[in-house]
Amino acid sequence: MFRRTCLSLTAAALIAAPVFAGGHSKDIVDTAVEAGSFTTLVAAVEAAGLVDTLKGDGPFTVFAPTDDAFAALPEGTVETLLLPENKDQLTEILTYHVVPGKVMSGDLSDNMMAASVQGDNVTIKTEGGVMVNDANVVTPDIEASNGVIHVIDKVIMPK
Repeated sequence: MFRRTCLSLTAAALIAAPVFAGGHSKDIVDTAVEAGSFTTLVAAVEAAGLVDTLKGDGPFTVFAPTDDAFAALPEGTVETLLLPENKDQLTEILTYHVVPGKVMSGDLSDNMMAASVQGDNVTIKTEGGVMVNDANVVTPDIEASNGVIHVIDKVIMPK
């Protein structure tokens, strides 16, 4: 089952590769900007003051929610989080999506726990598709010069 999941993830990465052409030579932030489907995430990273960090040496593994994932949050949530007075809460949520080191899909195992930069663990499941907590990994292994991005379909929240 794990082998089939890895093969599916590899196929998905190959299909998605043209969207991220040249991503490997760019850092995580520039790769996300170039993709065009992470405008909310990039705005949040800017509002939280994390751009320089995610442009740093890393390596980082980022579980990146799409614009659709942010749009699925309750109405007004994103706007509220982007307010300057909510910077700490926004930072906590965003850093929960980041794991130190470069973790490729082939490094994942079922029920794996990974410590996020925020401090809490995220849980990786590989049975029936790769998930991070309750978010599906829809495009894995998008390499950047300072790490890797795994696209997810939901914003994950720390406990």
